[in-house]
Amino acid sequence: MQTDLILGRPDFADAARAQENCFLLANGLGGYCALSAAWSATRGDHALLMACTTPPAERLDLVHRLGETLTVGEQSVFLSTQDRTGAEGEDGWRRLALFDAAAPRWVYDALGVRVTRRVAMAYGQNTVAVQYTVQNGADEPCTLAVTPWLRFVPKGGRLTQRRRFAWGGGVIESGGVRLYYAVEHGRAEARPLRFEHEYYRHDAPDGRTATGLAAAAGRFVFTAAPGQTQTFAVVFGLEAPLPKARAVLAGQAHRRKAQAAAAGLKSSLGQALSAAADAFLVQRQSTGGMTILAGYPFFGDWGRDTMIALPGLALSTGRYADAKSILRTFAAHEQDGLMPNLFPQDGAPPQYNTVDAALLFLHCLWLYHRRTGDDAFVREVWPVAQRIVQRYCAGTRHGIRRDADGLLCAGQGLDQVTWMDVRIGAHLPTPRHGKPVEVNAYWYNALRQMADLAPLAGADAAPYAALAEQAGESFRRAFWIPGENRLRDVVSAVPGPADTQLRPNQIFAAAMPYTPLTKPMAAGVVASVRRALWTPCGLRTLDAADPAFHPVYGGPQRVRDLAYHQGTVWPWLLGGYWLAVLRLGGFNAASRAAVADDLAALAPALREGCIGQLPEIYDGGAPGVSRGCFAQAWSVGEVLRVCEALERPQAAGFAGTWAQEAETQDT
Repeated sequence: MQTDLILGRPDFADAARAQENCFLLANGLGGYCALSAAWSATRGDHALLMACTTPPAERLDLVHRLGETLTVGEQSVFLSTQDRTGAEGEDGWRRLALFDAAAPRWVYDALGVRVTRRVAMAYGQNTVAVQYTVQNGADEPCTLAVTPWLRFVPKGGRLTQRRRFAWGGGVIESGGVRLYYAVEHGRAEARPLRFEHEYYRHDAPDGRTATGLAAAAGRFVFTAAPGQTQTFAVVFGLEAPLPKARAVLAGQAHRRKAQAAAAGLKSSLGQALSAAADAFLVQRQSTGGMTILAGYPFFGDWGRDTMIALPGLALSTGRYADAKSILRTFAAHEQDGLMPNLFPQDGAPPQYNTVDAALLFLHCLWLYHRRTGDDAFVREVWPVAQRIVQRYCAGTRHGIRRDADGLLCAGQGLDQVTWMDVRIGAHLPTPRHGKPVEVNAYWYNALRQMADLAPLAGADAAPYAALAEQAGESFRRAFWIPGENRLRDVVSAVPGPADTQLRPNQIFAAAMPYTPLTKPMAAGVVASVRRALWTPCGLRTLDAADPAFHPVYGGPQRVRDLAYHQGTVWPWLLGGYWLAVLRLGGFNAASRAAVADDLAALAPALREGCIGQLPEIYDGGAPGVSRGCFAQAWSVGEVLRVCEALERPQAAGFAGTWAQEAETQDT
């Protein structure tokens, strides 16, 4: 399988195509560098240096982008690209010959000069370096003028023309923030302050503010004589002294190579996703541990997303110490058997509005132990694991409780505690109060895993095994729809249309290490999902034949929310689907070939949106253009887990056998 992260002239046929896609670099703190492939800001939260001052989510948009002008004699052209409002934009995309997202690296040919640009972020620092190699094939000297367009506002904030910037002596200062710069083999020039009104073509379709202001207070100038090849650079950072650009570039290349080696995957898709995973594993200052950012550029670290993404991002990549740190952080913040779903940045208490994060925490703990044999850590967090089961049995917040049949109930009032959690005022687009199918698949799996872990902590496994036995029998009775050969999405106290809607959540009953399903049931689930929900980009969240299906995700927030789980395609759901296919086929040649073909169809997604990453969502009707976050943790993690399972089947973690036919009672 070939995963090509290089774009060329056919991809830059016009301004729209040249700016369709972007790249992402991250610094392990929550800071990032992201611009379009044409070196433009097409979103308000694109930036050359989006620093993170309080990891992982207190961010400052410092250097929004770089404007670049190449001059030979009397002729000048742009290398940078930018749409503007009320003024002509920059058209450097016309001279762009190549963009390699893996480096990342750009090559331009203009006026007889070849310019190669490289950019890198320093890991663990709010520092970005941009290096230029200029090969002057012209008959006259050439000059490259680089102008930093500045913001110095919090991410999502608005710059105004009242803001002033001080420039000089290696420092840019504004609003009490000092940004250091270092220029290599060129000169820095202070210039009169000016502003530009930028247009963000990717924000407009989603109803976001599509214009913004940026300021310029100086520039850097580099020159090369005829026939000369020169290397220039500029480095920006919040801490002095700044490193040399070559050191930042070398550090980034070394880290990417080391991440791929630690994962040890052979496929090019697996290697690309191993590199992509590094962007999401970041520090959290408030807890002193590691966490997982759910997605760029919009999301912080969420409990549910963390527990879904962790197996792929941290375990499949061999980052066991990071996995342990994340699990320890969440264990320390357990309350009433619940795991935090959100750590606020303002010092407010964590939010605990999720039913599945705690169950998936137990799943991640079990997977971590299988990889590492770390008995001591199991003993350390065993009291937390016990409380989760105890409180879920006795009842905790949000109506979460074990019913008399051994299944879990969740949700009450306006609470939305499953991953389909949109609420618009008092309207719940996906009401799932009662017994959600994936939550009870997680519950059964967690109970079996608790029985496995109990002896390591000196506890009795029998009570957990007994709870699992009852839950498994009740699961088959409550959820199976024999006439349709699939599972209900939810079992409500008062049955309604939502109960039998065909949704992808049923796939997790066949994909978790322990399954309550018989093999024929699992085959029916996989077949129904493939027939009605599968697309090459992900699974639809609702059957297209359902009257509530929304084919397009876009427009104002309310319109987007109505579509979010009503047909919109999610790549992360493919992880569970493909693992269920492999399990059903016993990892035989046919099942492996089927999954490999599907992965080959997904691989081009790495060349669309954020190149080298997988996005949050696609439209449900005609998926193909990514929406939402351009880089999503659980999309990368779940597909990465499948890449690993194809090469190392034991990594899938399947432990339980199929339920027996004799135990099934049709309803």
